[in-house]
Amino acid sequence: MLIGADLIRAAMALCLPFITETWQIYVVIFLLQSASATFTPAFQSLIPTILKDGRDYTRALSLSRLAYDMEALVSPAAAALLLTVLSYNKLFIGTVAGFLFSAFMVTITRLPKMAAPVGPQASLWHRTTLGTRIFWRNRRLRSLLALNLVVTAPTALVLVNTVVYVLDVLHRPETDLALALACFGVGSMIVALSAPRVLDRFGDRAVMLTGAGLIPAVLGGAAAVTFLASPGEGWWLLLGLWFLLGAANSTILTPSSRLLRDASTEDTRPYVFTAQFSLSHACYILTYPLAGWVGAAAGLGWAAVALTIIAMIGSAGAFLSWPRHTAAASGEPANEEQTVEQPA
Repeated sequence: MLIGADLIRAAMALCLPFITETWQIYVVIFLLQSASATFTPAFQSLIPTILKDGRDYTRALSLSRLAYDMEALVSPAAAALLLTVLSYNKLFIGTVAGFLFSAFMVTITRLPKMAAPVGPQASLWHRTTLGTRIFWRNRRLRSLLALNLVVTAPTALVLVNTVVYVLDVLHRPETDLALALACFGVGSMIVALSAPRVLDRFGDRAVMLTGAGLIPAVLGGAAAVTFLASPGEGWWLLLGLWFLLGAANSTILTPSSRLLRDASTEDTRPYVFTAQFSLSHACYILTYPLAGWVGAAAGLGWAAVALTIIAMIGSAGAFLSWPRHTAAASGEPANEEQTVEQPA
């Protein structure tokens, strides 16, 4: 399945140079992201199966987050550099090669054999909703659902509105756009590198809820900067705020898979990771248009205010849902969600 998803993504990327109509972009992106939605949760659910030791798994999450942030930082600069020597259409060949290389790496990787299901297959509805039902019945995962909402607020502000902040509000050169996005990524990378040590000392709850408390405050600062700061002052404040948003996001994103691992068994793990992927992206469906539409209609300041309110709601839900005292530092032990809700 992983190899097939990679080949579909490679095929869709190969179609990009031949697009001539706007509607074709929507079709290709829809198919590309559908393949990614198949690949990503399946890939993530395999990691705890391969790395049984909790410390190894935490280090793997740290490196995975580091790789994600590094890709976000390096890819735009690499694309701009390659465009100086390659045509626009030829640039997509690199994307195709990346997906093919991913398929090759999966091919040569030894994956654990999955036991075939015993007995009659559960209904499609049962299997489709299993992960969501486990989420709802587990207090830690309900808190993670609220944390997903918290994370999407600064992500939407940074990815949707940074270009407007830098070019139109602060009147900076285009090269400063990459610097602003780099501050967001560097903040995330620093936290990801230190995550194993910090999580061992303080545990998931303290680290993730610290990020949940910090994000609304920083978003509120971004709103204040938009309304009050002059262009000269606003630039340096923007860089500092983007750095803090990246760091706060990483305190939630890096350890989140530990909660999914601890709230699932090997049988239910793919369903739980798939539910996390779907539910977190449902939050993006709310915050991305909010950042763009409110920013265009009422201004960037009010868009930041709206996202601050969203983050505050998610943060309150996370604090209220996550139990203070648990039996394990990194997650709840196996419970009703893991034993009753099993795929047939």
